[in-house]
Amino acid sequence: MTDARAAAAPAPMPLDGLRVLDVSSFIAGPFCTAQLAEFGAEVIKLELPGVGDPLRQFGSRAACGETLPWLSECRNKKSATLDLRKPEGAALLRRMAREADVLVENFQPGTMERWGLGPEALHAVNPGLIMVRISGYGQTGPYAGRPGFGRIGNAFGGLAFLAGYPDRPPVTPGSATIPDYLAGLYGAFGALLALQARGRTGRGQVIDIGLYEPVFRILDELAPAYQQHGTIRQRMGPGTVNVVPHSHYPTKDGRWIAIACTSDKIFARLAEAMGEPELAEEGRWGRLARREAEREAVDAHVAAWTARLTRDEALALCERFQVPCGPLYAIDEIFEDPQYRARGNIAWVEDPRVGRLAVPNLVPRLSETPGAIKWLGPPLGAHNEEVYRGWLGLSEAEMARLAEAGVI
Repeated sequence: MTDARAAAAPAPMPLDGLRVLDVSSFIAGPFCTAQLAEFGAEVIKLELPGVGDPLRQFGSRAACGETLPWLSECRNKKSATLDLRKPEGAALLRRMAREADVLVENFQPGTMERWGLGPEALHAVNPGLIMVRISGYGQTGPYAGRPGFGRIGNAFGGLAFLAGYPDRPPVTPGSATIPDYLAGLYGAFGALLALQARGRTGRGQVIDIGLYEPVFRILDELAPAYQQHGTIRQRMGPGTVNVVPHSHYPTKDGRWIAIACTSDKIFARLAEAMGEPELAEEGRWGRLARREAEREAVDAHVAAWTARLTRDEALALCERFQVPCGPLYAIDEIFEDPQYRARGNIAWVEDPRVGRLAVPNLVPRLSETPGAIKWLGPPLGAHNEEVYRGWLGLSEAEMARLAEAGVI
């Protein structure tokens, strides 16, 4: 674990000088801009006056009243209030867009256009603007107008169908928000690609992502296996298609370990660790095709072996024989693990509202220009003065009038 202050990166950071407007909400868009903010981009988070991003109301609350997802996923951003539904609010956004490099939104398709803030309108004031648009199904197609959340992305993208056991209903694949985080990550990646292209052409462009699309993209051979062989993969519990043993196995102290034998050579090493090298002989389970044909028997045999050992004993044997293995961790075990500590995967951030807060640290780590966590998700409108007076040059009287009108 690391103290975020001690881990703060020296200047310059990779995205220093990049200006980003974040008019998104909940997780997908905010996570996209968080990735950029962590590596130096100036991110202005624009929220509805008096209400803010719904993420402020989502999840467990800290003592200060803010939610933990807000504090963690909106770190390093500046919060300003703006009602885009009002003509004066839309006009202010167009002024800000002139000076911005990237704008991120995740409204239902057509919403920004109704406010006069679609790509055509924004590119008219800034041809170099990059616009990241994340929605349930993307900006085109027959489902474009449907609302979407992460759970729907898991379902429509094909992941939820695969989660669980074959004789039971599909379950949530770890978290309903996986598509949000994946879409945010792809959004940040798309923005960086577009910035690279703009360096050559001078033109901005639109990055269009449906929540289900990153989910579908990561499902390995699902599509080609169906097209080539008609294979419709079913739920396999903790098992893995094409390889075995490659699952979760119980230990005698009531814990679990993951073992991944992805080749015949690795299975031979596992057989040695089990004290049964004959299992890897030609006539037994030495070939993957035979192991796949007898999947249940192989998994049961490995499970019987791990069940005679404690988790630490099983892990030590696997490590000794170079068999890929690992514990199935709950979060309390993650906090105590020396690998997490050595890598600084948990950052401790000091904040006047909540004291010391543990959050996931940055990924990836750069050797020369690392990112940093400078502050947690800010109070609503904390940077109004800086944004509207410092950036746009509004007078105190103008700001007072706009606030009175509910625009900011």
